[in-house]
Amino acid sequence: MTRNYFGTDGVRGKVGDAPITPDFVLRLGFAAGEVLARAAHSAGRDRPAVLIGKDTRVSGYMLEAALEAGLSAAGVDVMLCGPMPTPAVAYLTRALRLSAGIVISASHNPYPDNGIKFFSADGNKLPDAVEQDIEAALERPLACRPSRELGKAWRVDDAAGRYIEFSKSTFPNALDLRGLRVVVDCAHGAGYHIAPHVLHELGAEVVTIGGEPNGFNINEGVGATHPEALVQAVGEHRADLGIALDGDGDRLLMADETGVTYDGDQLLYVIACRRTKGGRVTGVVGTLMTNLALERALGDLGVGFARAKVGDRYVLELMQEKGWDLGGENSGHIICLDKHTTGDGIVSALQVLAAVREEGRGLADLAGRLRLYPQKLINVRVARAFDWQRDPAIAQARAEAEQRLGKRGRLLLRASGTEPVLRVMVEGEDEAQVQRIAAEVAREIERAAAQAA
Repeated sequence: MTRNYFGTDGVRGKVGDAPITPDFVLRLGFAAGEVLARAAHSAGRDRPAVLIGKDTRVSGYMLEAALEAGLSAAGVDVMLCGPMPTPAVAYLTRALRLSAGIVISASHNPYPDNGIKFFSADGNKLPDAVEQDIEAALERPLACRPSRELGKAWRVDDAAGRYIEFSKSTFPNALDLRGLRVVVDCAHGAGYHIAPHVLHELGAEVVTIGGEPNGFNINEGVGATHPEALVQAVGEHRADLGIALDGDGDRLLMADETGVTYDGDQLLYVIACRRTKGGRVTGVVGTLMTNLALERALGDLGVGFARAKVGDRYVLELMQEKGWDLGGENSGHIICLDKHTTGDGIVSALQVLAAVREEGRGLADLAGRLRLYPQKLINVRVARAFDWQRDPAIAQARAEAEQRLGKRGRLLLRASGTEPVLRVMVEGEDEAQVQRIAAEVAREIERAAAQAA
């Protein structure tokens, strides 16, 4: 079935433009409610209940109200937890034994954007089949259950406290963070009232930046997508390390005491190294964009490695297929399935901090052991109808580049799922060669696309 609204991570767009409009989100809430109510009825259960959380965008108020109305009209009870990290909604949905969880967030995007994403009762991304059922329900007229069957709504007053305690439980009981000065950048996002408390209660001296959301400043010059703010704060406060989240708290970037930053590949390596000492890791899932250096370093540790398509949804699917507990993306989405059902910036940071404490060594030492290969990414604009995979000139350029790289590097061509561009990624041991090959392949694609236009 063709998807009209759901992408790889829910429904997303600019607020005020379809589909992120109050009327559509009202219909989306009703459609999702119909699907959930039908499933509950078929299973012989009482009316379903759904948790709604959001990040700190001003549009969250409007979209939350629209979702609540649609769900209630379909006969679904609604629990509201206000601004909460995306992984917190996944956890609370499972802990409260609810039918589903909904997050209103556009993650690391600027405040004019927003989105709606769903979690199933077990805290995982909503199955494809259920998303397809919701899409089908969206084609039917909006209706309303009789008054006696309408859903009710109430607030979960202790949601933040519950999640703080859960996050702390993923850190070893025998360890603490006393003596560490940590800068935490909350991106003016959903983790602003969670992450600092978690670190403080584990004993760290905490300096918070990006912790004053006003509805319009989420991800603005702060957070995991703007590491310069974290680097500056670590230096100013002479901190031992820094932690940066994105707007919805599922992405992580860290910095050492000198201001050097470490991405998802390097942090995943630190976590994997710690787990090999206890024999607790058999394999790690990365993506097509994962640096080749991580794959080879894991091989040296005797740890299996597999690549999924880009997107934490696909990483999780492959992890479940292989029965592995660890996976992630270089963007900072890290999934530890033995700790949580989804990627979580706070929980992932605690796994890195556990390694720092157990090893008695700094982040620079632990993460710096993985020397990433130079990588060059070029976006080439092409027409959406351009069939680049069948173009002989591109095929020849690709073959020649791969021959020159040999086993010392790799070339990846990937069409964007959100814009009309073809991404050219080259990585290898020789930075000059990487830059040269990437530019040559990009030029060949531009010529081929122009000729096909």
